[in-house]
Amino acid sequence: MEETSREEELKKIFEEAKAEAEAPEAEEAEAMQDAGDGPQQDAEDTAAEEAPEGEVKKGLFKKKEKKKDKKDEQIEELTDRLKRQMAEFENFRKRTDKEKSQMYDMGVKSIIEKVLPVIDNFERGLLAVSEEEKENAFVDGMNKIYRQMMTTLEEIGVRTIEAAGAEFNPDFHNAVMHIEDESVGENMIVEELQKGYLYHDVVVRHSMVKVAN
Repeated sequence: MEETSREEELKKIFEEAKAEAEAPEAEEAEAMQDAGDGPQQDAEDTAAEEAPEGEVKKGLFKKKEKKKDKKDEQIEELTDRLKRQMAEFENFRKRTDKEKSQMYDMGVKSIIEKVLPVIDNFERGLLAVSEEEKENAFVDGMNKIYRQMMTTLEEIGVRTIEAAGAEFNPDFHNAVMHIEDESVGENMIVEELQKGYLYHDVVVRHSMVKVAN
């Protein structure tokens, strides 16, 4: 009986000692939970402390960024639309000016083509006049009208194509006759049968020529 009582007494003492040892750990864990200090919070604080200064500042500035005001966005949009419309208008103006110039040149060229046969007839008529008749007042008057017409054409940019004595060029000359003549060079124009004309370096009518060799 004494051994059993002794054994129970020792068991009771062991359990009391175990309870006293576990009590402080439980109280400490409970206190940490109430204070909100856990392993995760400690890790976040440590990461913040160890982070480079530049990254911390970047995070602060990022939070301070503000969205653009609606009025500023509208101003930017209207400014962009205005710039686009001004660019489109400038392109339209240049294109219109170019088309006007082309239409003007086409109209002038068409009129010159109609006037050239009249000039050809003037030249034929004056060539047919004899030496005795050149002093005639009527012939002198026709000659002056012819010179006036040629001066007017020159003022608007019309000029004759060089032909007799020049080398044949298919861009300006139309060869309608060929002869063999050792006294002149190869591919040379020996006679102009009909005058050719240019309007601002554009051929209105090719010269009709006779070419040697």
